[in-house]
Amino acid sequence: MTDALIPPELQAFVLDNIDSVAELEALLLLHKYPEQDWPLPAAAQRLYIDEAAAAQVLARLSSRGLCSGGAAGYRIVHADPAGVALIDALAQAYARYLIPVTNLIHDKPSRIQQFADAFKFRKDK
Repeated sequence: MTDALIPPELQAFVLDNIDSVAELEALLLLHKYPEQDWPLPAAAQRLYIDEAAAAQVLARLSSRGLCSGGAAGYRIVHADPAGVALIDALAQAYARYLIPVTNLIHDKPSRIQQFADAFKFRKDK
């Protein structure tokens, strides 16, 4: 059902860049206020998570080039208009299809599991 509701480009973006609902919520928060710097305490409060979790979430988004962090706080990084449009579409899809979007995130294999699977030896039958 997710395939019919969420366009392939949004699915690919989520699968490549988003590992948790907290990451998605943080990305959408920063995207909604592109000119605002979000200090860690304010971001954590707005995301309803503790500061340590917020720091991890924002660090992961930053490592993927989706946001930047500095002394003033975190803010979205929009490399191009296509990126802005993609995140706009993701925000709309999330607002309209909350369960399918969150299922897409929850159903994907974790990056740790993908890394571990790369080292599995398989016998050819």
